[in-house]
Amino acid sequence: MSNIDASLQELMTLDGAMGCCIVDYMSGMVLGMNGGGVDLELAAAGNSQVVKAKVATMKSLDIKGEIDDILITLESQLHIIRPAHEHADLFIYLVLDKSRANLALARRKVQSVEKALTV
Repeated sequence: MSNIDASLQELMTLDGAMGCCIVDYMSGMVLGMNGGGVDLELAAAGNSQVVKAKVATMKSLDIKGEIDDILITLESQLHIIRPAHEHADLFIYLVLDKSRANLALARRKVQSVEKALTV
C-alpha cells in the first residue's frame, strides 16, 4: 500500500491538485485516496462507468490500442482519468482546480506516476 500512498502524495504536489485516487474500475472500489474537492469514492464509482463505456465503445468500433487518458473539463475543475496499463482494471483519477493547474504538467505527472506504480 505504501507505493499507492506515495504515488497519491506525489500527485498532490501539483499546483491546483484537489484530490486523487487509484481505482479498480471493474468494481468501482478505491484502493487509495488523498485530498478532496469532490466525494472521491462516489467519483470513483461514476468514473468507473466512464472507463467501462469507453473500453466497450472502442471494442465495438474495433479500435486497437489503449486509452492514454480521459480528460473531463468543468467550469472550475479538470478531471484526469488515466488507466494503469501495467495493472489491468486500475485507473488513476486526479481532480485539479482549473484556475491554478497546468494541464500539460498534470498529464505528464499522472503518466509518470502510472508508469512507476506497483500494487
